[in-house]
Amino acid sequence: MFTGIVEEIGVVAELNSQDSTGGTSLTIQLPPASELLSDCHEGDSISINGCCLTVVTFTPSTPSGPQFTVGIAPETLRLTNLGDLKTNSRVNLERAVRADTRMGGHFVQGHVDTTAIITRRAPDGNAVTLRFAPASRDVLRYIVYKGFIALDGASLTVTKVDDDEGWWEVMLIAYTQDRIVTAAKQVGETVNVEVDMTAKYVEKSLQGYMSSLEEGSGGGIPLLQKMVERIVAQGFS
Repeated sequence: MFTGIVEEIGVVAELNSQDSTGGTSLTIQLPPASELLSDCHEGDSISINGCCLTVVTFTPSTPSGPQFTVGIAPETLRLTNLGDLKTNSRVNLERAVRADTRMGGHFVQGHVDTTAIITRRAPDGNAVTLRFAPASRDVLRYIVYKGFIALDGASLTVTKVDDDEGWWEVMLIAYTQDRIVTAAKQVGETVNVEVDMTAKYVEKSLQGYMSSLEEGSGGGIPLLQKMVERIVAQGFS
């Protein structure tokens, strides 16, 4: 579990598509003074551009600074933009939360739902507005005005959403622009998207409730019919 508050920006030192295990691994270089690995252990979870990955090896100190390596599963490569990373690409990093962590953002699982492409970038004073169109429009039902969304692992607030045209916007203040890699991305580039998981739980709970109304014998359907009839009547009155 993460908060969506980016702790550090790292740099891709190596992306190996055929490592010693026969899979894909990613090595991240940290700034020389970084403390991100100060409490690290092999097997720890870490968010890289919003993807929850597992630290397989780490080196707290090298001439260039600390570095660590994670393995990337084929499913992760299919659902995220991690496969597009190259040497020297910058990435957002966040360690998994502890019990005493302040929840400055929102609950982020590190499970990417889809990617989205930046379709518009516009300055607004010292802030910048970014518009995104998702690869899968199914996620739009979970995105609401002023709701939470995680983009490349950063917890951001939705400032506009258009379900019909299939896009949403966020605004990055000057402070945030200096601290997440997404701020430097241009039109045509992609981000990893994780919607607020609370919306998914609400949706599933409502589906279960509606199913119980249809299947039960306690008058659920007549109640639902009355509700629909009342709404229709109000619309035509």
